[in-house]
Amino acid sequence: MNKKVVYLISLIIFIGVGYFSFKYFSSGGTVNLTSPVSTYQVPSSNNSESIATNSNEPKTEECPLNGEMLTKTQKEKWDKRRPLGVMIENHKEARPQSGLSSADIVYEAVAEGGITRFLSIFYCKDASFIGPIRSARIYFVNLLQEYGKNPLYAHVGGANTAGPADALGEISDLGWSNYNDLNQFAVPFPYYWRDPERLPNRATEHTVYSSTTKLWDYAVKYRKLTNVDEDGVKWDKTFTKWQFKDDAAVAERGDKTKISFGFWANNSLANDFTVVWDYNKVSNNYKRSNGGEPHLDKNTGKAIESKNVIVIFTKESVANDGYEGGQHMLYKVIGSGDGLLFQDGKATEIKWSKSDAEERMTFTDKGKKVAFSRGQIFVEILPLGNKVTY
Repeated sequence: MNKKVVYLISLIIFIGVGYFSFKYFSSGGTVNLTSPVSTYQVPSSNNSESIATNSNEPKTEECPLNGEMLTKTQKEKWDKRRPLGVMIENHKEARPQSGLSSADIVYEAVAEGGITRFLSIFYCKDASFIGPIRSARIYFVNLLQEYGKNPLYAHVGGANTAGPADALGEISDLGWSNYNDLNQFAVPFPYYWRDPERLPNRATEHTVYSSTTKLWDYAVKYRKLTNVDEDGVKWDKTFTKWQFKDDAAVAERGDKTKISFGFWANNSLANDFTVVWDYNKVSNNYKRSNGGEPHLDKNTGKAIESKNVIVIFTKESVANDGYEGGQHMLYKVIGSGDGLLFQDGKATEIKWSKSDAEERMTFTDKGKKVAFSRGQIFVEILPLGNKVTY
């Protein structure tokens, strides 16, 4: 072929790629092409919760995961789907994260190197922007297993070194791969995308996002997973609900106004992951700080607040699986141990128990099951011996 023709073709391709790249990023993630991509609008990272409800609609419906009272409009949505677990990271470059405020339940534990990660469980509410999304860890897989038959799991890869921390191996053994597992490596754009706002000044691993609506839509369209699976079995057939209660009266609320703790005291990053929960007696909420600063949700611009903060103490160990990038951690979330429950401004010493991966973790006070205040539940997983100040 004539060199001038080759050059001309190359130039046309270069200009075309540049044009469509510009159109994509300048339009917030939409390119006007006759393809499935063009039917999606990647949301802005500062969008608030995407579920639209009439502000005057009464909240008469109990969320089965955390007891929060929500509207019939919201219940109509959650009745058609199954729980969705999303791995949201907590590296300093990941902050402020998006979507944590909309999760029904959040678990936090160290992923590696003293850096914590969140397993956020969505079911009753939506978030138009969730992330940054990172890789799977086996103890989070074990926690997610208690959310009924085939819960959805959104993550970007995962620990896959042969040994006790092999999260991707566990997912495969469970039969989740290409079914209820929504690994980004197997789920294409536009269901996951990289946030163009973050790409210029952050490492690329801190830029992967999605939305609850897109992930639930993908599960229905490509995996045929709604509130029932392909065999017609409801996700909650074996699910055990926790017990819930209304807020204590103001006069009955306690005065434990500050909870603080760290994860790895002797780690150089320890101060970046110190957690403080400040209790507001009027709102009966606990407001979270992380690394000495208010822990904001980028979707709302406000600090993350929860009705219940649970701390569980469990055995921490290193997998010693030869992972070159660091140390894969193990947390014994199957078993039993001591814990603390903070709600209504009070601190209660509790016991936690989870007999196997599919068994719901239970929390008891002097042998009686705990009733949680209606609203978000935040579970902090700390190594045995860690100190909690309150």
